[in-house]
Amino acid sequence: MSSFKIAAILAVILLTAGLVALVRHGRAQPAEQATFEPQNMKDFKKPEAVELKKKLSSEQFAVTQQCGTEPPFHNAYWDNHKPGIYVDVVSGEPLFSSLDKFDSGTGWPSFTKPVNGTDVVEKKDSTFGMVRTEVRSKAADSHLGHLFDDGPADKGGLRYCINSAALKFIPVEEMDQAGYGEYLQPFVKAGLVKAPVRETAILAGGCFWGMEEIIRKIPGVIKTTVGYSGGTTANPTYEAVCTGTTGHAESIQVEFDSTRLSYETLLDYFFRMHDPTTLNRQHNDVGTQYRSAIFYANDAQKKTADAVKARWDKSGKFSRPITTEISAAGKFYPAEDYHQKYLVKNPGGYTCHVLRDP
Repeated sequence: MSSFKIAAILAVILLTAGLVALVRHGRAQPAEQATFEPQNMKDFKKPEAVELKKKLSSEQFAVTQQCGTEPPFHNAYWDNHKPGIYVDVVSGEPLFSSLDKFDSGTGWPSFTKPVNGTDVVEKKDSTFGMVRTEVRSKAADSHLGHLFDDGPADKGGLRYCINSAALKFIPVEEMDQAGYGEYLQPFVKAGLVKAPVRETAILAGGCFWGMEEIIRKIPGVIKTTVGYSGGTTANPTYEAVCTGTTGHAESIQVEFDSTRLSYETLLDYFFRMHDPTTLNRQHNDVGTQYRSAIFYANDAQKKTADAVKARWDKSGKFSRPITTEISAAGKFYPAEDYHQKYLVKNPGGYTCHVLRDP
């Protein structure tokens, strides 16, 4: 394990204990964690007030935390007609669907109902000398807007009048990747998107922190998990893998939609993001745990991996032969929680991966 990575691990441990700020290459790294990004999309919660003030714009904070109201016709989503889902800007909790959105003429986003499976909180609001029904999100208690009974009669007669500033819009083509795949079926039924075809790949190419940060952003990738694969030790720990005695490589398990991202294209990204010519090494990280490897799940993946490797070997992109191992996938062991989306949690943290031009 390289001195750079050892320093990073020690810094994370100390940072978790609240003792020191992370320092690398003479640069002080921010101690704050990144804004809330749930590993489990059921785990919606409200960040601390200090984090909220950093995460939200002044208008978003005034609306969601101070029951403010944005101006009509001068907000992000009143006239948005794209298919997708609207979530709480504070917690990411799913709230409304574009399939239930309609033009109310009021200048604010209007919906006939919350998205299926979501419960919003309704409260009596007696401010401004009138009685109204306030709508708040359940998980983060964000003020969203108000509920009225002048909606389309053929759809229940309700109008959820919601502030754009309380919402974040997730386009339908990004819902699976963002973790909202369970809400896609109505869009599939409406013919707005194809049903995803899920496939899994396991790749190794050096430190899994940097690899995941690149792979998770590739269009068509649904989920990434960092872990260990290719070895013989059951239930390995990070410390054990770093000794180089387990046979495991730091790996990424990639779940992707093959209707949007082919396995071949994913492997092209793989060869672009690391150096596949350095045996058991990526930059400062040395050892078999940092080897370049493709662990195929079936014969079709093996055939594709062999072909892509051969193509890149002949491409002239590298000055040395490619050493990438291609072998059958064994059991994948997820790494410890603090490794998952490490660079999301620790912006500016250690990485030796850069996505090169095709």
